[in-house]
Amino acid sequence: MTFALIMPGQGSQIVGMGKSFANSFEVARLVFEEVDNTLNKHLSKIMFNGPAEELTLTQNTQPALMAVSVAAARVIKESGGDIYKKTKFLAGHSLGEYSALVINGSLEVKDAAKLLDIRGRSMQNAVPPGKGAMAALIGSNIEQAKEVVNLSRQDDVCQIANDNAPGQVVISGSKAAIDRAIPISKELGIKRCILLPVSAPFHCELMSPAAEKMRDALKDISFKEFKFPIISNVTAEPEFNQKKIKELLVKQVTNMVRWRESINFMISNQISSFIELGSGKVLSGIVKRINQDCSAISVEGPDDLDKLFNLF
Repeated sequence: MTFALIMPGQGSQIVGMGKSFANSFEVARLVFEEVDNTLNKHLSKIMFNGPAEELTLTQNTQPALMAVSVAAARVIKESGGDIYKKTKFLAGHSLGEYSALVINGSLEVKDAAKLLDIRGRSMQNAVPPGKGAMAALIGSNIEQAKEVVNLSRQDDVCQIANDNAPGQVVISGSKAAIDRAIPISKELGIKRCILLPVSAPFHCELMSPAAEKMRDALKDISFKEFKFPIISNVTAEPEFNQKKIKELLVKQVTNMVRWRESINFMISNQISSFIELGSGKVLSGIVKRINQDCSAISVEGPDDLDKLFNLF
């Protein structure tokens, strides 16, 4: 049996995440300390104790989620669970791709923390408050979502931001276009169109200023040789090239997250077991929506280690 390791993105954060790892394992505490020191702030205190409003600020959420995923991977290794012997692919949802790169040994924790701090701030500042929006199309397939986008766009920005799973597609763009999408989706027979409580319209052309900031930030970052292929959000295919991954991380800011296709690619390459490392169980649930025959477990604290080790 071979595994794929998957790392969560924004929306999986919760106050208290990572705390049980930090209380039980020095190797986890060292990850959180390194992120705190790199960013020169007590991010771990916000993660462990809140307030939720501060944790959900994009510039805090992104490095925080990365830290928990990396801590989980290091705890597993220290505890004797050599998941890498049976790992074939790594993938991360949006910012989770940075977590995947760190776990892969391709990117240093401190560099990922700096990049995600810049990414979070620049994405937050790319669009004035109230000018952008995102909505989830519940019960929509990708073709229906494309039709909603085409009919809603007019002269505004409107794109598919996340193709997560059958029946779960997210659109992003200007507030006017997303507002038009709600009645249009109903006319097309889509079950529901729900506005999401987000601070910015992620993964659309409105994020272009943030993409350029990431291009500049990535210039001075060195990626090490990949141990495992990373499934890119942009291509939904495995990537090995350190230079190419930089360009893909820039494109990722404005492009659709092709998560459904990424999971299906891994399934078509003999992966039937997925291990979600980090906060929450969002990706595990999505895997099962994509293919009920697959198994998916989440490791977000010490209590999850036994069920993981039972797989070996």
